[in-house]
Amino acid sequence: MSGPMFDSAFREQLDQLLAWRRDVRQFDTRPLPDGLLDTLLETACHGPSVGNAQPWRFVRIVSPTLRQRLADTVDAQKRAAGERYSGGRKALYDGLKLHGLREAPEIVAVFCDEQGEAGHGLGRATMPETVCWSVVTAIHTLWLAARAQDIGLGWVSIIDPAGMNAQLDVPGDWRFIALLCLGYPERESETPELVRHGWQDRLPFEITRLER
Repeated sequence: MSGPMFDSAFREQLDQLLAWRRDVRQFDTRPLPDGLLDTLLETACHGPSVGNAQPWRFVRIVSPTLRQRLADTVDAQKRAAGERYSGGRKALYDGLKLHGLREAPEIVAVFCDEQGEAGHGLGRATMPETVCWSVVTAIHTLWLAARAQDIGLGWVSIIDPAGMNAQLDVPGDWRFIALLCLGYPERESETPELVRHGWQDRLPFEITRLER
């Protein structure tokens, strides 16, 4: 049995999908269609994983109280992180919106089950961190699948992982990887937000060649 053939039109659309993937912070509050989040998370599970361990664990946060607590925590951590900047960079940082925890219709925490038996440890003998990298590939797969459905995703990275297991009442040996906001973007732009606000431009592509 031969695999599917992807024509030039598909490849062009794939390039557009990759180019239009965004880290979304501004969300419309309207809910996602019933079942869409489950479909997206199922698609995320097609991501590659070391030894086929499939170590990703998804936790959907529906409690308004917990959502508010997380948002308040991230706001406090943003203020603390801002102390490292000064002058114009500080003003620019203070003006950045770094999460959509209050507006996004869906909040999902992602963990890595490093102790799971699936995969039987294959591929981890010398690089055990690959099991958590596998979870990151699942998140990227989710990001692209969501964008293809016109759904935005924002990765909230300014959060202290310590205590997240207890807050979300998940097994203590799961490793916290990400807190994600999903929903319809409030607006879209051809220019990524951090580029648009003057925080960081795209860097040129480089590759090192070893010839001996």
